[in-house]
Amino acid sequence: MPITDLLERNAKLYGPEVALVEINPEIREEQRVTWREYELIQPTSTAFYRREITWAVFDEKANRVANMLLARGISRGQKCAVLLMNCLEWLPIYFGILKAGAIAVPLNFRFTAEEIRYCLEASDADVLFYGPEFIGRIEDIAGIIKTSMLLYFVGDQCPSYAEDYFRQSSNQPSSAPLILVEDTDFGAIYFSSGTTGFPKAILLKHEALSQSARMEAIHHKTTRNDCFLCIPPLYHTGAKMHWFGSLYTGSRAVILKGSSPEAIFSAVSNEGCTIVWLLVPWAQDILSALDSGKLKLEDYKLSQWRLMHIGAQPVPPSLIRHWKEYFPDHQYDTNYGLSESTGPGCVHLGLENTHKVGAIGVPGVGWYTKIVDSQGNLVKKGEIGELCVKGPGVMVEYYKNPEATAEVLKDGWLHTGDMARTDEDGFIFLVDRAKDVIISGGENLYPVQIESFLCAHPHIHDAAVIGLPDPRLGEIAAAIIQIEEGATLTDDDVNRFCLGLPRYKRPRKLIFAPVIRNATGKIEKPKLREIYGGGRLVEKQNRS
Repeated sequence: MPITDLLERNAKLYGPEVALVEINPEIREEQRVTWREYELIQPTSTAFYRREITWAVFDEKANRVANMLLARGISRGQKCAVLLMNCLEWLPIYFGILKAGAIAVPLNFRFTAEEIRYCLEASDADVLFYGPEFIGRIEDIAGIIKTSMLLYFVGDQCPSYAEDYFRQSSNQPSSAPLILVEDTDFGAIYFSSGTTGFPKAILLKHEALSQSARMEAIHHKTTRNDCFLCIPPLYHTGAKMHWFGSLYTGSRAVILKGSSPEAIFSAVSNEGCTIVWLLVPWAQDILSALDSGKLKLEDYKLSQWRLMHIGAQPVPPSLIRHWKEYFPDHQYDTNYGLSESTGPGCVHLGLENTHKVGAIGVPGVGWYTKIVDSQGNLVKKGEIGELCVKGPGVMVEYYKNPEATAEVLKDGWLHTGDMARTDEDGFIFLVDRAKDVIISGGENLYPVQIESFLCAHPHIHDAAVIGLPDPRLGEIAAAIIQIEEGATLTDDDVNRFCLGLPRYKRPRKLIFAPVIRNATGKIEKPKLREIYGGGRLVEKQNRS
C-alpha cells in the first residue's frame, strides 16, 4: 500500500478527529486557532501558539497541493523540493507532492544558499516550496534557479519572483487527483546528513516509506490512543518515519517548534503526549534541568507518558540510567538507521530489552543484519566489523551516482560504514563510524566508546572525541568536553576520571568547549576536526 493510501484511509475513517497539532512556545498561549480559522486570516505560520488540523482537512490540503502541481504541468516522476521549518503546512505539502505522482525532496533547513542550489541541481528538482526563514538564501540563488524552477512561497508577503502557496492552493479542487500511485513508484529523495562528506541524494520507493510506517507502529506498539510528540526536523527521515507510526494507526501527533525542557514538558502535559522521541542533547538538557531544580515533575501532568526513545546517534548508557531515576516506569527504546535505509528501525533495541542498554539492538521487522571484515567475510561474535543491513527499506540508489551506489550496495546489502559487534545474545553494539576510527600508535580507538565513558561523569554535559595529527603516534585522541551549566571541571579532574579507561584509550588532549551537533543530533566531527586540527580557535567554555 503506498503511503498516500494511509492518509486517505484515515480521512475516511477518522475525518473529524485531530491529526496534527502545531505548538510554537514563543507565542502567547491565548493565540490558538483551528486550520479553518487560520485560512480566513492567512497570517504567517508562526503567528499562533497552537494550530490544529483534522485528518479530513489534512487529506483535503494534500489534494489541493497535488491538483495545483498537476495544473502547472508537473507530472509523474518530477521532483518537488521542500525547504520549510517544522510547521503545520509541511506534511500536507509532502503528501500533496506524492499524490501528484511526483517525488518529494526534503531539504535540510541548515543548508547554505550554495548547498541548497547544489541539492536542487543534484535532485533535478522542478519545484521548490520554501518558507519565510529562507528568503535571503533563496534570493542569493534566485537568478540561477528561477528560470528553470517553479517557486512556491509558504508564508505572508510573497516575494515577487515566487508564487503564493496559500493563494494558489486554495483555488484548487479538494478532491483526490486521478493519479494512480503504486508501491514500486519512486516516492522521495532524501539527502544524507553530510557528516562524512557532501550530501548524497538517496532515492526511495513508496514501498520503502510504507514499510517504515508499519515497522514503527509494531516496534513501539503504537495505538489509536497514543499521541506522538515530534520535535526533530521533518526534513529528516528520523522525525518523519517515527511520525509514520501515527499515520499508520490514525493517532494524533504534536509538532513542537522548540526543544527546551520547559517546552517539551508543557507539550507532553497539555496535549497528553504518550510517545516522545528525543535526541541525546535534549534528554541531557531535561536531566540537567531536573537535577538543578529548574524543572519540577510535579508541575506537569506526565503520568500518560509511556515511552521515551532516542535515535540518530549513540546513546550513553549513563544517560538512560539517570533517566530511569526520574522515570522508572518509562518504556525505553533506541533506534538505528540511515536515510539509505529509510530512516530508523532497521535495528532497534525493543521495549522489552532495557537490560541491554548500550546496544542498538536486533534487526527490525523484516530486516536482516550481518557484520563483516574488510574483505566482506563474516566476523565472529564479539569481533568488530562493518554493519550491513538488508530489508524492505533499502534505497534504490544514490541518484545519478552509480559509483557511490556500488560502494555501499552489494548483493542487496547496504554497507553502513558503521563499525559494530554482537554480544553472546546477538545484540548489536555500535562501535563507531569507520571514518571516525582513530589509529594511534597502531591501536584502533573507537571514539563512541570513549564518549560514552566521559558522559558518565556527573559534570560532563556532552563529549566528542576526534583524532588529531601527532608526529610520533600518527593520531591522538582529543576530547571536546562540554561542562554542565554551573559546574566546574579541570584537566586533572577529567584525567583522574579517565583512569577508569585502559591507558591507550585515555584522551591525550582535553578541550573544554561546546560540542557541535547538527539538527538531528549527530556530532559534527568534520567541523570539529577542522576547528581543532587546523589551527583555528573557537570561543572556549569557562573551565574553572
